[in-house]
Amino acid sequence: MRLQKALPPDARRLPSRGFSLIELLVVLVILAMLGGIVGPRVMQHLGRAKSDAARLQIEDFAAALDIYYLESGHYPSSSEGLRALVEAPGGNAAWQGPYLKKMKIPLDPWGNEYGYESPGKHGPYDLYSLGADGAPGGEFENGDVLGWE
Repeated sequence: MRLQKALPPDARRLPSRGFSLIELLVVLVILAMLGGIVGPRVMQHLGRAKSDAARLQIEDFAAALDIYYLESGHYPSSSEGLRALVEAPGGNAAWQGPYLKKMKIPLDPWGNEYGYESPGKHGPYDLYSLGADGAPGGEFENGDVLGWE
């Protein structure tokens, strides 16, 4: 049977090596303050990135529509829409597509369909995205991305 030696009174209690509750609360308050300052800035850049992505996609559609026009002699009608870039519309024997690399029409960065009207009010066709809110007008991320600007 082993006997344990008695420890001196000052050695029984080791100093704690963790963080106190106050220290943890101070760190959480600092992180919350940083999040409040940095968070809106990050979200602003994210919204701008989505608008830029929509603008680039509209430019890709415009290039594909121009090729469609060169081969067919006209732009797709509003009823044919952008679908005419990946599927031959009825009665168009000159169609030699698909005019987009992928065989589908992508949605805008907010998950909405792009708007297309032909003939357009601003040119032979109008191509646009209504932004995050999916409604005409708006500012910042909710602003429209227009192909004629």
